[in-house]
Amino acid sequence: MGLPVGSTIPSFRLMDQNGDWFDSADHVGKKPMVIFFYPKDFTPGCTAEVCSFRDHFEDFSDAGALVVGISSDSEKSHRNFAKKHELPFVLLSDTSKTVRRKFKVASRFMNLLPGRETFVVDRAGRVVLAFEALQASGHVRNALKAIKGIQENGTISPQV
Repeated sequence: MGLPVGSTIPSFRLMDQNGDWFDSADHVGKKPMVIFFYPKDFTPGCTAEVCSFRDHFEDFSDAGALVVGISSDSEKSHRNFAKKHELPFVLLSDTSKTVRRKFKVASRFMNLLPGRETFVVDRAGRVVLAFEALQASGHVRNALKAIKGIQENGTISPQV
């Protein structure tokens, strides 16, 4: 399991699918974020996961949340993946796996498969939900529940 609930996310800066820098410091303090780590572009499980975030993107946007996907794929791979699946959110390239390590997202299956973990972060940059599951299902449902809790209460309890 990655960063625990209640911890502050680390600062990070990565390139997105359009070749632009994304700096977490530009967003902390402004809006809640859903940051999801996934193993690889164009694989069946990851495609299902990102398309589920795409299909619920309006729900996240209506709640004022920023959605960010991170994997170790290149910017070019992300650009092609985002174009093919019409993804309306940012995909960040963490080729060195530096940010994955900062968030303590562990690999699985004898370190052969990058972990799949979703973090919901409040406006202050505190983790209010850390959800890990090898299967793609459940990430969007749990993240949306947490975001709606932030929207209604400003923050949510760690029990979500």
